[in-house]
Amino acid sequence: METVVAPTYKGYRYPIEVIGHAVWLYHRFALSLRDVEELMSSRGVVVTYESIRAWCATFGPDYAKKLRQRRPRPGDKWHLDEMVVKTNGRKQYLWRAVDQDGNELDILVQSRRNKQAAKRFFKKLLKGLRYVPRVLVTDKLASYGVAHRELMPSVTHRRSKFLNNRAENSHLHIRVREKVMKRFSSPRQAQRFLFSYGHIRQHFAHRRHLLSAAQRREQLANSFTIWGEITA
Repeated sequence: METVVAPTYKGYRYPIEVIGHAVWLYHRFALSLRDVEELMSSRGVVVTYESIRAWCATFGPDYAKKLRQRRPRPGDKWHLDEMVVKTNGRKQYLWRAVDQDGNELDILVQSRRNKQAAKRFFKKLLKGLRYVPRVLVTDKLASYGVAHRELMPSVTHRRSKFLNNRAENSHLHIRVREKVMKRFSSPRQAQRFLFSYGHIRQHFAHRRHLLSAAQRREQLANSFTIWGEITA
Protein backbone atom coordinates (compact mmCIF):
# COMPACT_ATOMS: atom_id res chain seq x y z
CA MET A 1 0.00 0.00 0.00
CA GLU A 2 1.39 3.38 -1.01
CA THR A 3 2.20 5.85 1.77
CA VAL A 4 0.13 9.05 1.69
CA VAL A 5 2.42 12.07 1.89
CA ALA A 6 1.22 15.33 3.39
CA PRO A 7 0.73 17.99 0.66
CA THR A 8 3.31 20.32 2.25
CA TYR A 9 6.02 17.73 1.57
CA LYS A 10 5.33 17.32 -2.14
CA GLY A 11 8.38 17.97 -4.24
CA TYR A 12 10.90 17.07 -1.52
CA ARG A 13 13.05 14.05 -2.26
CA TYR A 14 14.00 13.39 1.37
CA PRO A 15 11.63 11.44 3.64
CA ILE A 16 9.47 13.27 6.15
CA GLU A 17 11.43 11.76 9.04
CA VAL A 18 14.71 13.21 7.74
CA ILE A 19 13.28 16.71 7.31
CA GLY A 20 11.61 16.65 10.72
CA HIS A 21 14.77 15.41 12.43
CA ALA A 22 16.92 18.15 10.88
CA VAL A 23 14.42 20.86 11.88
CA TRP A 24 14.28 19.43 15.41
CA LEU A 25 18.07 19.42 15.79
CA TYR A 26 18.44 23.02 14.62
CA HIS A 27 15.71 24.44 16.83
CA ARG A 28 16.19 22.27 19.89
CA PHE A 29 19.94 22.69 20.38
CA ALA A 30 22.44 25.54 19.97
CA LEU A 31 23.78 24.20 16.68
CA SER A 32 24.80 25.92 13.48
CA LEU A 33 23.48 24.72 10.12
CA ARG A 34 26.84 23.13 9.40
CA ASP A 35 26.71 21.33 12.76
CA VAL A 36 23.36 19.84 11.79
CA GLU A 37 24.75 18.89 8.39
CA GLU A 38 27.57 16.99 10.08
CA LEU A 39 25.22 15.22 12.51
CA MET A 40 22.99 14.16 9.64
CA SER A 41 26.03 12.90 7.75
CA SER A 42 27.01 10.76 10.74
CA ARG A 43 23.65 8.98 10.30
CA GLY A 44 24.28 8.39 6.61
CA VAL A 45 22.13 11.27 5.35
CA VAL A 46 24.00 13.43 2.86
CA VAL A 47 22.35 16.83 2.78
CA THR A 48 23.78 20.35 2.47
CA TYR A 49 23.39 23.04 5.11
CA GLU A 50 21.54 25.18 2.55
CA SER A 51 18.87 22.49 2.24
CA ILE A 52 18.59 22.38 6.02
CA ARG A 53 18.24 26.18 6.08
CA ALA A 54 15.39 25.96 3.56
CA TRP A 55 13.66 23.18 5.54
CA CYS A 56 13.85 25.18 8.75
CA ALA A 57 12.49 28.32 7.10
CA THR A 58 9.66 26.42 5.40
CA PHE A 59 8.57 23.93 8.05
CA GLY A 60 9.80 25.46 11.33
CA PRO A 61 7.00 28.05 11.66
CA ASP A 62 4.36 25.48 10.68
CA TYR A 63 5.58 23.00 13.29
CA ALA A 64 5.72 25.77 15.90
CA LYS A 65 2.12 26.85 15.19
CA LYS A 66 0.88 23.28 15.61
CA LEU A 67 2.79 22.88 18.87
CA ARG A 68 1.35 26.17 20.11
CA GLN A 69 -2.18 24.95 19.38
CA ARG A 70 -1.54 21.83 21.47
CA ARG A 71 0.13 23.47 24.45
CA PRO A 72 -1.67 23.57 27.80
CA ARG A 73 -3.25 26.82 28.89
CA PRO A 74 -0.50 29.21 30.07
CA GLY A 75 -0.29 30.48 33.62
CA ASP A 76 -2.21 33.53 34.83
CA LYS A 77 0.87 35.57 35.77
CA TRP A 78 2.64 37.08 32.77
CA HIS A 79 6.15 38.52 32.80
CA LEU A 80 6.90 40.94 29.95
CA ASP A 81 10.26 42.31 28.94
CA GLU A 82 12.15 43.52 25.90
CA MET A 83 15.74 42.86 24.87
CA VAL A 84 18.01 44.36 22.23
CA VAL A 85 18.93 42.23 19.20
CA LYS A 86 21.05 43.28 16.23
CA THR A 87 19.77 42.63 12.71
CA ASN A 88 22.18 43.50 9.91
CA GLY A 89 23.95 45.92 12.26
CA ARG A 90 20.78 47.74 13.31
CA LYS A 91 19.31 47.70 16.81
CA GLN A 92 15.89 46.08 17.19
CA TYR A 93 13.83 45.23 20.25
CA LEU A 94 12.61 41.72 20.90
CA TRP A 95 9.45 41.91 23.01
CA ARG A 96 8.82 38.67 24.92
CA ALA A 97 6.25 37.37 27.37
CA VAL A 98 6.55 34.30 29.60
CA ASP A 99 4.29 32.93 32.31
CA GLN A 100 5.27 32.21 35.91
CA ASP A 101 6.76 28.85 34.89
CA GLY A 102 8.98 30.38 32.21
CA ASN A 103 6.86 29.14 29.28
CA GLU A 104 7.10 31.50 26.33
CA LEU A 105 3.74 33.04 25.37
CA ASP A 106 4.70 35.13 22.36
CA ILE A 107 7.37 37.35 20.84
CA LEU A 108 7.48 40.36 18.54
CA VAL A 109 10.51 42.02 16.94
CA GLN A 110 10.07 45.78 16.58
CA SER A 111 12.29 48.76 15.89
CA ARG A 112 10.94 50.82 18.81
CA ARG A 113 9.79 50.43 22.39
CA ASN A 114 7.30 53.29 22.64
CA LYS A 115 3.62 53.07 23.55
CA GLN A 116 2.57 52.09 20.00
CA ALA A 117 5.05 49.20 20.08
CA ALA A 118 3.81 48.12 23.52
CA LYS A 119 0.15 48.22 22.40
CA ARG A 120 0.99 46.23 19.28
CA PHE A 121 2.65 43.56 21.42
CA PHE A 122 -0.26 43.44 23.88
CA LYS A 123 -2.73 42.94 21.02
CA LYS A 124 -0.59 40.13 19.61
CA LEU A 125 -0.47 38.47 23.03
CA LEU A 126 -4.25 38.60 23.47
CA LYS A 127 -5.10 37.51 19.94
CA GLY A 128 -6.87 34.17 19.98
CA LEU A 129 -6.98 33.91 23.78
CA ARG A 130 -10.25 33.51 25.66
CA TYR A 131 -8.91 34.79 28.96
CA VAL A 132 -6.76 37.56 30.37
CA PRO A 133 -4.02 37.09 32.98
CA ARG A 134 -4.44 37.78 36.65
CA VAL A 135 -1.18 39.73 36.99
CA LEU A 136 1.19 41.51 34.61
CA VAL A 137 4.79 41.97 35.75
CA THR A 138 7.01 44.44 33.86
CA ASP A 139 9.92 46.75 34.46
CA LYS A 140 9.35 50.49 34.81
CA LEU A 141 9.21 51.28 31.09
CA ALA A 142 6.36 53.80 30.77
CA SER A 143 5.08 52.23 27.54
CA TYR A 144 3.84 49.20 29.47
CA GLY A 145 1.70 51.40 31.70
CA VAL A 146 -0.01 53.06 28.73
CA ALA A 147 -0.73 49.75 26.98
CA HIS A 148 -2.01 48.24 30.24
CA ARG A 149 -4.42 51.10 30.93
CA GLU A 150 -5.85 51.05 27.40
CA LEU A 151 -6.02 47.31 26.72
CA MET A 152 -6.10 45.43 30.05
CA PRO A 153 -7.17 47.86 32.78
CA SER A 154 -8.77 45.12 34.92
CA VAL A 155 -5.48 43.20 35.25
CA THR A 156 -3.18 43.90 38.21
CA HIS A 157 0.02 45.53 36.96
CA ARG A 158 3.20 45.23 39.02
CA ARG A 159 6.12 47.37 37.92
CA SER A 160 9.48 46.61 39.42
CA LYS A 161 13.00 46.00 38.21
CA PHE A 162 13.46 43.16 40.69
CA LEU A 163 10.15 41.32 40.23
CA ASN A 164 10.84 40.60 36.56
CA ASN A 165 13.82 38.24 36.89
CA ARG A 166 11.72 35.44 35.39
CA ALA A 167 11.52 37.24 32.04
CA GLU A 168 15.11 38.51 32.08
CA ASN A 169 16.56 35.08 32.85
CA SER A 170 14.48 33.55 30.07
CA HIS A 171 16.45 35.64 27.55
CA LEU A 172 19.67 33.71 28.18
CA HIS A 173 19.09 30.88 25.73
CA ILE A 174 18.25 33.42 23.01
CA ARG A 175 21.60 35.13 23.58
CA VAL A 176 23.31 31.76 23.08
CA ARG A 177 21.46 31.18 19.80
CA GLU A 178 22.19 34.71 18.63
CA LYS A 179 25.90 34.10 19.18
CA VAL A 180 25.86 30.77 17.34
CA MET A 181 24.01 32.32 14.39
CA LYS A 182 26.31 35.38 14.40
CA ARG A 183 23.27 37.62 14.73
CA PHE A 184 20.19 37.88 12.55
CA SER A 185 20.06 39.10 8.97
CA SER A 186 16.75 41.01 9.19
CA PRO A 187 13.86 41.69 11.58
CA ARG A 188 11.67 39.34 9.55
CA GLN A 189 14.21 36.52 9.76
CA ALA A 190 14.64 37.10 13.50
CA GLN A 191 10.86 37.02 14.06
CA ARG A 192 10.40 33.86 12.01
CA PHE A 193 13.27 31.95 13.57
CA LEU A 194 12.69 33.00 17.18
CA PHE A 195 8.99 32.14 16.98
CA SER A 196 9.85 28.62 15.75
CA TYR A 197 12.78 28.24 18.09
CA GLY A 198 10.84 29.30 21.18
CA HIS A 199 7.96 26.88 20.73
CA ILE A 200 9.97 23.88 19.50
CA ARG A 201 12.58 24.26 22.23
CA GLN A 202 9.92 24.74 24.89
CA HIS A 203 8.07 21.60 23.79
CA PHE A 204 11.09 19.49 24.77
CA ALA A 205 12.49 21.62 27.62
CA HIS A 206 10.79 20.11 30.65
CA ARG A 207 11.39 21.33 34.19
CA ARG A 208 13.89 18.60 35.01
CA HIS A 209 14.59 19.70 38.57
CA LEU A 210 10.97 18.92 39.48
CA LEU A 211 10.86 15.49 37.81
CA SER A 212 12.17 12.07 38.68
CA ALA A 213 14.10 10.14 36.04
CA ALA A 214 11.05 8.02 35.22
CA GLN A 215 8.80 11.08 34.91
CA ARG A 216 11.36 12.79 32.71
CA ARG A 217 11.52 9.79 30.36
CA GLU A 218 7.73 9.60 30.22
CA GLN A 219 7.34 13.29 29.37
CA LEU A 220 10.09 13.09 26.77
CA ALA A 221 8.40 10.11 25.14
CA ASN A 222 5.11 12.05 25.04
CA SER A 223 6.90 15.04 23.50
CA PHE A 224 8.37 12.89 20.74
CA THR A 225 4.98 11.28 20.10
CA ILE A 226 3.39 14.70 19.57
CA TRP A 227 6.36 15.80 17.46
CA GLY A 228 5.89 12.76 15.22
CA GLU A 229 2.20 13.60 14.80
CA ILE A 230 2.68 17.22 13.80
CA THR A 231 5.58 16.53 11.42
CA ALA A 232 3.79 13.70 9.67
